[in-house]
Amino acid sequence: MSASRDDTIGIAPSALDDAADRKRRIWAIVGSSSGNLVEWYDFYCYAFFALYFAPAFFPKGDSTSQLLQTAGIFAVGFFMRPIGGWLFGRIADRVGRRTSMVISVLMMCFGSLLIGILPTYEHVGTLAPVLLLLARMLQGLSVGGEYGTSATYMSEVAIKGKRGFFASFQYVTLIGGQLLASLVLVLLQTVMTGPELTAWGWRIPFFIGAALAVVALYLRRSLAETKDSSDKETAGTFSALAKHWRAFLVVIAYTAGGSLSFYTFTTYMQKYLVNTAGMPKTSASQTMTVVLFVYMIIQPIFGALSDKIGRKANMLLYSGLGTLMVVPLMTALGTNKDPYLAFALITLGLAVVSFYTGISGIVKAELFPTNVRALGVGLSYAIANATFGGTAEFVALWFKDAGMESTFFWYVTVLMAIAFVASLIMPNPKVHGYLDGAGTVEEALGKKPRLAHA
Repeated sequence: MSASRDDTIGIAPSALDDAADRKRRIWAIVGSSSGNLVEWYDFYCYAFFALYFAPAFFPKGDSTSQLLQTAGIFAVGFFMRPIGGWLFGRIADRVGRRTSMVISVLMMCFGSLLIGILPTYEHVGTLAPVLLLLARMLQGLSVGGEYGTSATYMSEVAIKGKRGFFASFQYVTLIGGQLLASLVLVLLQTVMTGPELTAWGWRIPFFIGAALAVVALYLRRSLAETKDSSDKETAGTFSALAKHWRAFLVVIAYTAGGSLSFYTFTTYMQKYLVNTAGMPKTSASQTMTVVLFVYMIIQPIFGALSDKIGRKANMLLYSGLGTLMVVPLMTALGTNKDPYLAFALITLGLAVVSFYTGISGIVKAELFPTNVRALGVGLSYAIANATFGGTAEFVALWFKDAGMESTFFWYVTVLMAIAFVASLIMPNPKVHGYLDGAGTVEEALGKKPRLAHA
């Protein structure tokens, strides 16, 4: 495949000057990433407001038991991701990236609206958690398709030589979605009492998410397309993807550790600070809000760093340092009630994770050719993310409930070590990448070289 084709197709005719081309690419990044923010805001509202709505959907019991049940539904939502990764990846590879992104954001916001209007356990009994499960499955299906398609699109429109920097904005907006959900939580905690939030206030953020769909739809419908739809015979098919199974497995291996560590230090951390360290809910929420803001703004730094030192070096640093840090950081956080120290320790952990999240989309996109790029990126990510990231809270709470909380720290460490091995095996995208590399991924992984075509 020619790298130049991905640089130009559907974005800027060759007759346009460099300034116009750059402007259109930047607008494409803004448009696609803004929809990404809406998607992830909706998805993370569930995690951040679980402390308040858990009693509404489950029988009365201790807080850990109720949180365990909400975490179980959170995990089930993740298991819809591989289906979403396949469905929307196929749509993106066969029909177009823009069409796939528009459908996924609308589906996510419909799921958010549904959660906002659900009846509680007090009114409909066991039907309440069943309906909550169905809404989360819909959101999981949507976000499963969102990641792969938006990662593919942003990687394809990014400026060559600065792909890492521009592609990092996928995680800027992903974290931004978390941050927005956290800010809404802090705001509601300020203006409402705890009983009010538990009774009905938790519904507000889900209505906000549904309303944001209008803006996201407008921005995404205005995007230029990057996918040449002329090749529909093999595009987005499992038979075509099977030719790249080695790259597929490598992505699964290093994404497993990345997803698990990401959710451990973000969505689960709020509950860990409250449920284990004994920090007040408001202090934990405020601490995580500041942490997420810092985490968000440093993503472009790590993306730009990868443009200098290479994606492979980033991945080795993330997985190597991550393997060493998890146990001591989690142990220290579990006995700490000082929000300032908690901020410093969590930020340190997320700085290491940023070596991965800053290039999460681009490092996968470079390993697959155009005709199966969205499917390859989306499905491999969704499988690893559902299996390890989506179950992070559930596994952590299960170990805590069983009186073996520290075992979870070692579980994360083992996955990070596996990610380190995968990062060692991973081909160097500068040499063997489908966007900028001169060779092919198959060649680097030991398969007979062949011509790759977009």
